[in-house]
Amino acid sequence: MITEKMNQAEALDAVVIRFVGDSGDGMQLTGTQFSDTSAMFGNDVATFPNYPSEIRAPQGSLYGVSGFQVHIGSVEISTPGDTVDLLVAMNPAGLKTNLYSVKPGHTIIVDTDSFTKKNLEKAQYNTNPLTDGSLANYRVIEVPMTSLTKEALKDVQGLDNKAITRSKNMFALGMVYWLYSRSTEHTIEFFNKKFKNKPELIESNTKVLNAGFFYAETIELIPNSYNVLPAKMPGGKYRIIMGNTATAWGFLAAAEKSGLELFLGSYPITPATDILHELVKHKHFGVKAFQAEDEIAGISSAIGASFAGDLAITTTSGPGLALKGEALGLAMMIELPLVVVNVQRGGPSTGLPTKTEQSDLLQAMYGRNGESPVIVIAASTPANCFNYAYQASKLALEHMTPVVLLTDGYIANGSAPWKIKSIDELPEIKNHLVKEAKENWHPYDRDEETLARNWAVPGTPGLEHRVGGLEKDRVTGDVSHVPENHEIMTHTRAEKVKRVQNYIPDIVPDFTDEGDLLVVGWGGTYGSLHSAVKQLHDQGYKNIGHAHFNYINPLPKNTGEMLKKFKKIVVCELNNGQFVQVLRMNFPMEFLQYNKIQGLPFANTELLEKFKQLVK
Repeated sequence: MITEKMNQAEALDAVVIRFVGDSGDGMQLTGTQFSDTSAMFGNDVATFPNYPSEIRAPQGSLYGVSGFQVHIGSVEISTPGDTVDLLVAMNPAGLKTNLYSVKPGHTIIVDTDSFTKKNLEKAQYNTNPLTDGSLANYRVIEVPMTSLTKEALKDVQGLDNKAITRSKNMFALGMVYWLYSRSTEHTIEFFNKKFKNKPELIESNTKVLNAGFFYAETIELIPNSYNVLPAKMPGGKYRIIMGNTATAWGFLAAAEKSGLELFLGSYPITPATDILHELVKHKHFGVKAFQAEDEIAGISSAIGASFAGDLAITTTSGPGLALKGEALGLAMMIELPLVVVNVQRGGPSTGLPTKTEQSDLLQAMYGRNGESPVIVIAASTPANCFNYAYQASKLALEHMTPVVLLTDGYIANGSAPWKIKSIDELPEIKNHLVKEAKENWHPYDRDEETLARNWAVPGTPGLEHRVGGLEKDRVTGDVSHVPENHEIMTHTRAEKVKRVQNYIPDIVPDFTDEGDLLVVGWGGTYGSLHSAVKQLHDQGYKNIGHAHFNYINPLPKNTGEMLKKFKKIVVCELNNGQFVQVLRMNFPMEFLQYNKIQGLPFANTELLEKFKQLVK
């Protein structure tokens, strides 16, 4: 049936869909199911969940709208998209706050049952937009979803009115599945797994999903359906993965490859908590996950685990990194391997806890007392969160110093196809563990190339040594207040981080190695910047390159040489200009800035306009 329908449907290269409604309307689940189904079909996918910071904002309010945007395509998809082809609005507030994003002439599906006088007032509508002509530029499909959901479930036993009403999101999902030639099979399989002990929920959700599907098939307001063919991607086995899940799996792989047990000491904080949730599931891999009473206890427990010979990590967001600062300095002083994950969010203080930002970079680099350099790296897509969690572990273990791994809410909560990796494909991870005492052993004997010190596990006979926050003698590790020794140790710890340049790849721009304009970014802005520069190249702007940094401290060795090959350099960041400060400190040249601090990713249209201005 689906195959026959696909042959009749109009083919599209890509489509952007946004589901919006109250935070209790299940928009995140609806969007996730559509994304997973499209990924299994073979589409390239990028998603953008966008939800309020309140646990349950007032129903029907403008600031309580929860949304999930998904961009699927048969072509390369780098961003969740700017403008929307289909908006599914479950209430007036969702329509009002998201109408600006819908392309004129495109489709809006609304639940007419929610457009009551009370809900219209909450959304600050003076008149009903479904009847006042304000939506004349769009194709509006009015559906009494709540009523139709109740009708579909009138014979199902064991459900109260609230449970029945909450199923209406599956009616909307069924309609969208029909509209874009998707099968309902994957979602029904999801129901059977999730509600295996609640057969009434399996029955109700399946009935409503199918009711929405067949309603869309019969309604005259939808003249035809669409089809987005599978994308051409490198061969292999794929799954769709969220950034936080990929981060957790990267650490699991690093522990397996290094032969060490994985320890996570963490305190829950949005948007990093899902890493903790994911790792707790994998105790069968030897994961030890400790939910601490606060941020300081989280990192301190991880330092203790590192001292005992584990691959130790702690996860947080901006406010938590501030609290961890003193202990991170301690780990740097003791020279123990430790990975601190900071999933950045809008700040300062509590700020915008469910929105994205890149404003913790300078905190990651300098937010500690004294001269305390650490390695700082940043993931740039949901899928490569796996790679950089693995790389952060490798660098920490091989260089015996803490690593701060920066992600952000955009890529942590977003999802994309990820090519599943085998442990055998991943690079080797060495460590500096000393298994037995040797003659003239000292805890601060160093590797000649990396300057990494010995790593001795407590309790090993003959390897007894002292650690702590006081300055160490450069050989014995004993407490030392000798001025010259402190200066030597300070320079040594800095040089150790600098030498990491010898173990990270050069920075290579995309599209061109030299030209009129170089677009520079770092971290989670990769998709937006790459997509914009690619679009300009397709339009004939061949002298624009894109250099994206994943290694921040130290920078790649060839950074200065690469920058000199372009006439203009614009640094694009979701902050007030932090990475550009790092570049200005290191390279005496002019850097232009383009910044956005709205809790949202860059839009393709705004980037295109800016870059065209710069190359005129």
